[in-house]
Amino acid sequence: MVKKASESLVVMTELVLPNDTNNFGNLMGGRLMYWMDIAAALAAMKHCAAPVVTASVDNISFETPIKIGNVVHIEAKVTRAFNSSMEVHMNVWGEDAIQQYRYKSNEAYYTFVALDPNGKPRSINALEPETDDEKKLFEGALRRRQIRLILGGKMKPEDADELKALFVK
Repeated sequence: MVKKASESLVVMTELVLPNDTNNFGNLMGGRLMYWMDIAAALAAMKHCAAPVVTASVDNISFETPIKIGNVVHIEAKVTRAFNSSMEVHMNVWGEDAIQQYRYKSNEAYYTFVALDPNGKPRSINALEPETDDEKKLFEGALRRRQIRLILGGKMKPEDADELKALFVK
């Protein structure tokens, strides 16, 4: 079965309370990563209709801090499905509801693995991107996967054909 990327979209909203902040009144990075993990897992589960576990977290870039009292919006969507794993891209937005403006806080890629009833990896649905943005993320996902596999010691750099294509003519 093939599913559309849009079918996995999850938008999670949280209010930044005092217990969520550091000494500077900014949302703690660890708390944000926790919320992002939940949103990404929900998107992955929507795609594969199975329990999932986080396999990797990479490229979390913190651009703008989110202040106490602001709202956090996490948009998560599956970008590509492989055999049993899938990549989820997230954009995080802060919102000052009083001043009524929204700002980009960060983005990241998480990888999840779908599990069967015995807790073993299981095959998942293929993914079909529709929009130009979805197609761009879909195409880049294979290269990002190869980087993750190399860094994790599961692939030799010389076997990363998609990455070699970027540098070797």
